Amino acid sequence: MPADTRTAPAAHAVPARRTASPWVLMYHSVAEFTDPAEDPYGITVTPATLEAQLLWLRSRGLRGVSVGELLRACAAGRGDGLVGLTFDDGYTDYLTRALPLLRRHGCTSTLFVLPGRLGVDNVWDPLGPRKSLLSAEGIREVAAAGQEIGSHGLLHQDLTATADDILQQELRGSRELIRELTGTLPEGFCYPYGHLDARVVAATRAAGYGYACAIDPGRLAGPHALPRTHVSQADGPGRLRIKQLRHRVREVRRAVRR
Repeated sequence: MPADTRTAPAAHAVPARRTASPWVLMYHSVAEFTDPAEDPYGITVTPATLEAQLLWLRSRGLRGVSVGELLRACAAGRGDGLVGLTFDDGYTDYLTRALPLLRRHGCTSTLFVLPGRLGVDNVWDPLGPRKSLLSAEGIREVAAAGQEIGSHGLLHQDLTATADDILQQELRGSRELIRELTGTLPEGFCYPYGHLDARVVAATRAAGYGYACAIDPGRLAGPHALPRTHVSQADGPGRLRIKQLRHRVREVRRAVRR
C-alpha cells in the first residue's frame, strides 16, 4: 500500500494571531548515568527522573502531549491542563527508555529528528558522551506508536549562520525526507541550538511548517518561534514549579510589550 503523503491537517490549525505561548518542556536524552561529568551539556535525565517529572505534572493537573496536539487544543479553547513535551535530536534511547514511560502515563510527545544523520551519533557535541541516533526504522516505530515526528533539520547546524541554499536544504529537504520515512509531512520544526533570527523564522514558515520550537526567542516569539523550558536531571518538584511560574511571568511580560 503506498504511503499516505497527505500533509498533516494540524498544520493549518495553529492560530495565526499572537497569543500567549503554551508551556512546552524540552528534553533530549533519557538514559542511566551517575556522574554529572557524563552529561557535560545537561541533556540527559534518567528514566526514574523522567517518571517522577511526569508524575509531578499529573499532580498539578497537567498531562503531557505533543506540540501539535497542544496547539490544536489551544486553538479550540481546550488547552487547559495540557503541557507540551518535546525531545530533541532523536536519540535511540527515546524509543527504549522514554516511550515506555510516556505510554505508561498516558502522554504523547514530539520527537524532533535529523533525517540527515540516521543511525549515527551526536557528532555536534564535541565533549560527548556519544549517543546513538534513531535509524529510519526506529523513527517509523516511534511514529507508529502515535508520537509526533518533527524536523530538527538535516545535520544539526546553526541555521542563522547558513547560506540561503543550505537553509532551504535544512528546512525543506529535511521535511521531505521525513515524509519519505513516515508517509506524512511533519508539522513542526525545532531550531538547532535554539538559534534563530527573523530570516530563519520567515524561511521556516515559508517551508510549510505549522509551528516551530525555539528556546528563548524574545520578540520573535509566536507560532514559528515557540519558547520552551529546558528540563534537567536536577529538576524536582520545587524547581519545576519555579520554571512553570517563570513561564507564566514571561508570557505576561510579552503580552504587555505587545
